[in-house]
Amino acid sequence: MKVTKSEFIKSAVYPEHYPEDHYPEIALAGRSNVGKSSLINKLTNRKNLARISSKPGKTQTLNYFLINELLYFVDVPGYGFAKVSKKEREAWGKMMEIYFTTSEKLRAVVQIVDLRHAPSKDDITMYDFLKHYEIPVIIVATKADKVKKAQWLKHKKIVKETLNVDPQDEIILFSSETAQGKEEVWRAIREKL
Repeated sequence: MKVTKSEFIKSAVYPEHYPEDHYPEIALAGRSNVGKSSLINKLTNRKNLARISSKPGKTQTLNYFLINELLYFVDVPGYGFAKVSKKEREAWGKMMEIYFTTSEKLRAVVQIVDLRHAPSKDDITMYDFLKHYEIPVIIVATKADKVKKAQWLKHKKIVKETLNVDPQDEIILFSSETAQGKEEVWRAIREKL
């Protein structure tokens, strides 16, 4: 997809804060520091649409980005090792659970994992949660440029087996450095809309 317009619209915590328009939504979820902001920026051809932070756990709300006045990307807080209190993490978890289970405009979740490492317990929990609620999932394995091409299949197999990926869910290898997988991610998103 050629993105000609992308803009941050708003942050939300509760359903009454969600945008009231009709655009379908694609949520992006992943561990803190997995490259979520870099993925959003590469897909939208923008350098700083989603802020990249050296400190994991920067996203603390649901952040809505309107793309081509066709759909929203909803950036959700990263899970994992963000240096926040247990209470804050639980609040984020509740906010995300409410969003994932009540949003009528949510069409799919792009679950982002790091190709270099086996998915974490948090990644497994997120995938199982999405499957339990029958929310369509697109798995994007980032940082493909950091893995030798000859090792891609091996690493992809580790992701597939660790998450116990449903045969209908595809795993797309992605690099924000080289744009590897960018068109495949857009194709998968279009299919869910």
